Amino acid sequence: MEWVVKTGSSVEAALQAALAELGIQRGEAEFEVVQEAQKGLFGFLGGQEAIVKVRPIPQTASFASDFVQEVTRQLGVTVDVETRRENGYVFCDVFGKNVGLLIGRRGQTLDALQYLVNVAGSRHCPGHERVILDVEGYRSRRKEALERLAARVADRVRNTGRRVRLEPMSPHERKVIHVALQQEKGITTFSEGEEPYRKVVIAPQD
Repeated sequence: MEWVVKTGSSVEAALQAALAELGIQRGEAEFEVVQEAQKGLFGFLGGQEAIVKVRPIPQTASFASDFVQEVTRQLGVTVDVETRRENGYVFCDVFGKNVGLLIGRRGQTLDALQYLVNVAGSRHCPGHERVILDVEGYRSRRKEALERLAARVADRVRNTGRRVRLEPMSPHERKVIHVALQQEKGITTFSEGEEPYRKVVIAPQD
């Protein structure tokens, strides 16, 4: 956000005027003193008012929204971003035309963009909260698809008594599989291999 510049009889007066215009508290703002107030000749002739510039400290939700919109603008894609806070996380849902390129193969582009948002946010937002980025509900659809896959493969493993290795997945997707099957009787899961080719193995429980 752009700086708001205010003058006043003192730095404090100028600062309070800027905070009132922005509608925020002192702890939510960062400010710079451009000029200290100076008394003129005999205390009033030729004096100068204090000048300060103030802007809100970036908050995670607004920072993430602005960051995503700027990145997508550079890619030639116009998007809307909806944010919400839930269980200590900031969820950013992206909507728009031609947003498929933001997802990429198996969500790899989406994961990379989410990583960048969090790295940048941790540098610019005091008290940064982790951002979970989604594009038109892709993550929830992918989660449901992975849970269905886990259930089908678990049935096959039980019927054949043979372990099955799934395709390489991201850490987040592997966790979905592990959680989906953790209560399944006769089944155990573990991961093997090195990133980015690490896989979930679904095996009969000894």
